[in-house]
Amino acid sequence: MRTTRARATAAAAALLVVLAGCSAPSAVVTNPADAPFVLTGVSGVEQLGQVTGADAPGKTDQYAVYGTDLGSMFEFDGKTYFVFGDTFGERDADQIGGGGSFWRSNTLGYTTDTDPSDGITLDGMVVDDLGLAAELLPSKKVDNDEMTVIPTHGFEANGSMYLHWMSVRHWGVPGEWEVNDAGLAKSTDKGQTWQVLDEPRWSGDSNFVQVSPFHVTEGGVDWIYFWGITHGRFSGASLAKVEAAKVEDPSAWQYFTGTDGDDEPQWSSSPDDASLVLDDTVGELSVVWNDYLGRWIMTYLREGDGAVIREGINPWGPWGDPITLVGAGDVPGPYAPFMAPNYTADGGRTIYFGLSIWDPYNVFWYKAELSKD
Repeated sequence: MRTTRARATAAAAALLVVLAGCSAPSAVVTNPADAPFVLTGVSGVEQLGQVTGADAPGKTDQYAVYGTDLGSMFEFDGKTYFVFGDTFGERDADQIGGGGSFWRSNTLGYTTDTDPSDGITLDGMVVDDLGLAAELLPSKKVDNDEMTVIPTHGFEANGSMYLHWMSVRHWGVPGEWEVNDAGLAKSTDKGQTWQVLDEPRWSGDSNFVQVSPFHVTEGGVDWIYFWGITHGRFSGASLAKVEAAKVEDPSAWQYFTGTDGDDEPQWSSSPDDASLVLDDTVGELSVVWNDYLGRWIMTYLREGDGAVIREGINPWGPWGDPITLVGAGDVPGPYAPFMAPNYTADGGRTIYFGLSIWDPYNVFWYKAELSKD
């Protein structure tokens, strides 16, 4: 541990991080590892509306999206894009969870809605020739071979769209699944068509099967940090980073392995060397910088507890205790609490997030107020 504040500040200042994508981009330095946690709780958690489904203001049933989940977000060309998982065109009124007809493994919606306080209205979706939500990345849909290809998050780099995906071989018991591998897909035409890239790839047992990306600027260079977890919801989170311009080059990726005696981050070129930055049961994570706290915040499904939030002193931690956002018993099966840096208010004190709910298997929009010391 560092012994003085001056030493900590000097070392931190050596790594200048300019946050990209915040409502008011600002320059900050990494915090001393022994800095105090400031997040004391959340209040005013409220469901503001539905994002997908026939009852959503965007009425996604017009695109044959009656039921879907996930909904990670990224900005591109003046729009916020929502990346959805397994999507179904028709469902029985009393059906619970995934299932139904006209199954697509992944779909993409978008909005120009900049006011998250009254819910989010999707302007449209990437559609096929019939005007129905198109499947972006194909999958075999064969159990114990390739059941589906799930997009775990989207991001922008170098003027293109990217999706990080995982190829699910078999859905196991609740909260666990078998994965073939994970990788990236790229679109250069605003999401209309996608190319699955040969590289980089991660094994189905790695800790980068599911990710949450965030742009930062280090030394004037655009980097992307990726917090990652393995298949399922029963392991901790790791961290990687790559220059945005080199995101397609597997040799350019660096994986966090720990800190040295001065609490400075150490990196390896091998994902096998990645250490945990958070040891917990982490599912469907989302990480952003929060101006109000002056800290990183992570939301995720903590199996058995519901959707939680944690404060991070640095991208590699340490992380504070989990605080419940939406409990497991508050709604029928909450998961995938995804945030976006452009959807905050009151200087970051109010955060907004999407939340998938297993019954009725759609994405809903929430807000919460952060409290700090």
